[in-house]
Amino acid sequence: MSLSDRITACPRPHEPERAAETQALLADLPARLRDLCTGVSGCSPYLRDLMAREADWLAEIADQPPEVALEAELGRLDAEDDQLAGSLRQAKCRVALLSALCDCGGVWPLEDVTGALTRLADKATHVALVREVGAEIRRGRLPGREGDPVAGGMFALAMGKMGAFELNYSSDIDLICLFDEGYFEASDVMEARSSFVKATRRAMALLSETREGGYVFRTDLRLRPNPSVTPVCLGMEAAERYYESLGRSWERAAHIKARVCAGDAEAGARYLETLRPFVWRRHLDFAAIEDAHDIRQKIREHKGLTGKADLPGHDMKLGRGGIREIEFFTQTRQIIAGGRDESLRVRGTVEGLARLADAGWVEADVARQLTDDYRAHRTIEHRLQMIADRQTHALPDDPAGFARLADFCDRDEADLMAEIAERLDRVSALTEPFFKPKAPRPEGPELSQSQQEIVDGWRAVPALRSTRAREIFKRILPELLAALLASPEPDKAMLHFDGFIRGLPAGVQLFSLFEANPGLLSLIADISATSEDLATYLSRNAAVLDAVIGGAFFDDWPGCAALEAELSDVLAKAGDYERQLDAARKWQRDWHFRVGVHLLRGLTDGRQAGAQYADLAEAVVRAVWPAVIAEFSTRHGPPPGEGAMVLGMGALGAGSLTTHSDLDVIVIYDADGLEESVGKRPLPARTYYARLTKALVTALSAPTGAGRLYEVDMRLRPSGKQGPVATALTGFASYQREEAWTWEHQALTRARPIAGPEPLCDRVLGICREVIASDQDHAKLRQDTREMLDRLAGAKPGSGWNVKDGPGGLAAIELVAAMLGLMAGAEAQAPVPQIEAAAEAGLIGKQQAAGLAASHRDLRAIQVAMRLLSEGALDPERIGAAGAAVLLREGQSETLEALQARLTEIRADAAQVILEMLQDEG
Repeated sequence: MSLSDRITACPRPHEPERAAETQALLADLPARLRDLCTGVSGCSPYLRDLMAREADWLAEIADQPPEVALEAELGRLDAEDDQLAGSLRQAKCRVALLSALCDCGGVWPLEDVTGALTRLADKATHVALVREVGAEIRRGRLPGREGDPVAGGMFALAMGKMGAFELNYSSDIDLICLFDEGYFEASDVMEARSSFVKATRRAMALLSETREGGYVFRTDLRLRPNPSVTPVCLGMEAAERYYESLGRSWERAAHIKARVCAGDAEAGARYLETLRPFVWRRHLDFAAIEDAHDIRQKIREHKGLTGKADLPGHDMKLGRGGIREIEFFTQTRQIIAGGRDESLRVRGTVEGLARLADAGWVEADVARQLTDDYRAHRTIEHRLQMIADRQTHALPDDPAGFARLADFCDRDEADLMAEIAERLDRVSALTEPFFKPKAPRPEGPELSQSQQEIVDGWRAVPALRSTRAREIFKRILPELLAALLASPEPDKAMLHFDGFIRGLPAGVQLFSLFEANPGLLSLIADISATSEDLATYLSRNAAVLDAVIGGAFFDDWPGCAALEAELSDVLAKAGDYERQLDAARKWQRDWHFRVGVHLLRGLTDGRQAGAQYADLAEAVVRAVWPAVIAEFSTRHGPPPGEGAMVLGMGALGAGSLTTHSDLDVIVIYDADGLEESVGKRPLPARTYYARLTKALVTALSAPTGAGRLYEVDMRLRPSGKQGPVATALTGFASYQREEAWTWEHQALTRARPIAGPEPLCDRVLGICREVIASDQDHAKLRQDTREMLDRLAGAKPGSGWNVKDGPGGLAAIELVAAMLGLMAGAEAQAPVPQIEAAAEAGLIGKQQAAGLAASHRDLRAIQVAMRLLSEGALDPERIGAAGAAVLLREGQSETLEALQARLTEIRADAAQVILEMLQDEG
């Protein structure tokens, strides 16, 4: 549709006589476009002059879509144009006029208006830079070589509103000009920089000097590193060094919107990728809130905007409730979470609000309201600037000015003023609490002498060595102490927290996190009161707390498939192999911590937590295995034959782990007759798969700065420690059919394919089921199981709070369940379903089966909770009242004494059933 046909709004001419002159001048335009031009010209002297200058051009484009007219003007600009200065200024006049008409006529939404202005700024900057750098090259002043990149390796970054495609109507353009030193010999870099500086100055003059036809854009280069002492164009490496060592929070925020707008786009993309870790920190960065608040206050004080938001003369950009408030609100949240969530790394304010709402960082209705208010604010800002092409953001300070603005908006003056005032108040109310400094907290609770000594000792810890860390910690201390002292055993909680804070390497980020999320203090108090091990773990891995407020921490458990997909995506984005493994360790740590917190808080029970730990481990193996294969294949070629699969055994195969569980696995391969791999360094098939298996074990279990994933136990493979670490499929099948001991067949009942090619997994599972379903000598099974239990009782008799070992313990129940699974030929891998399958087959009485299954469920749930509270043997004296509460909840008991009595009863009942089951048949 043409420009004229798409008009849906029209200003009221504030100066009717001037509007009439324009109407006569543009008499040949279509009626709707002529009326729009009449209304606009009656409100804006600047646009009236442009219409008079470009009357013929308006007639040409009246029947065109405005997008076509825009593309034509941008397409005319060419760095080789001898009259480039004039062409740029004409293009600016025409795009400014077209954008104003599309804005005032309701033809384009705000984003299209600002996008058109930004695209002009991009093209103008690009042709100006290319022209002036080309001049340096032609004069022999810029060292070069054949095949030089665009603009000789120089580029400009669009910052601020230009970077976000949000230029306002009379905006400056903020640029940072850089060049890639790598294009030049070291001896030529200084000469190149001198030439680039000269070219930059001429290009900026071409854009910003007022000549016949006006100016193109006012340019501002002060966002570059240390602008008072650095040249207007500097090298990429110099800029990178500055940001790595001296970069400040406001510079991080500024680079959210940075993008390459002119010159060598490839060099610019490399530079921005190098700067990514500076802008987007790995961990949640709540310290950015205070930084943003300080910047807001300095701006307000500098501009004299600290008073009440009176409407006359109010600054719509920097004043209270203004545009900058919404931008800061959005950018600061992006800075906080964008290091972890790449979806938040967008430049536009409106898009940023939408992404924050999608990720749960801003309530959806708040994001929608701020988006509406932002667009309305920007529309008022545009009308103010269109009047005289002035870079103003101030509302009129006199009635005549407001009357003009109201006519320009086609609104009643009183209604418009009331609406603006309401909108300013609303934006302030929605954004101010986010930045508002925390109110001074009351004095902390009264402490005992020993507690006070602990608190006094915190003055010397590394986390409180900076002034800023001490200031934030002082603000959160009263609430923290109140939470610690509210625990059942405050002295123990204080001691555990003491270990936590002493283990922290730094404090600003974490204490800011606590201040912004007071609920975390309660969690820290819970952990400190529950487990010294957890508190110590947190002190070394405080970044896991990011996950608590990461948006979905308290959502329902996603399941193994979703976890695998998420981790696979993380690995794909991580880069090289070592980074992939570190990324996997950090990712697993967050989810592992989530399972523990949910169990600690009673959001899940022990059985659910056990299944979730197993889901997590399976997802890790499934996602990491292809990465291990890909890395190994770069040296030795792809896996020969059908490849290899990972068979989960033991608790992993049964689908229930604890927080400290090892992973029992077997790697089985099928070389399909191939003797060696095909690659740079080929290996015999057997050697290939042995080394590949060791690579997997290393990937899962090697400790690094990011921790380790899991300990791996491969002793359940054929022939145990004596056998090869990777087992050929044919060898596995023949061993299980002909050589395996009874206990190995019982272990096979837990076997479950975890990772690898699906056809191979199916074949391995088929072998397992064939062996399990084969005719079994029940008497021999019972006899062998009795002997195994006797050996276990001798090695690990079990006592006290040990729910695993001894008569009626978990190990005994699971061994008997495996025996029953073999007898019944059951396909299930978990103990309880195996017991139930045996009951269906008549191998155990229904009542006995129900009792044995219940004993396993109860003991397993309690064991998962115990492992959360203590890695080693549980000592009730060390877990404290909070830990005891977790244990009692899982054990469904009122006191530890009652729980111990219940455990004794459960084990005795299970032992009796086991005794009956192991009696000879008949």
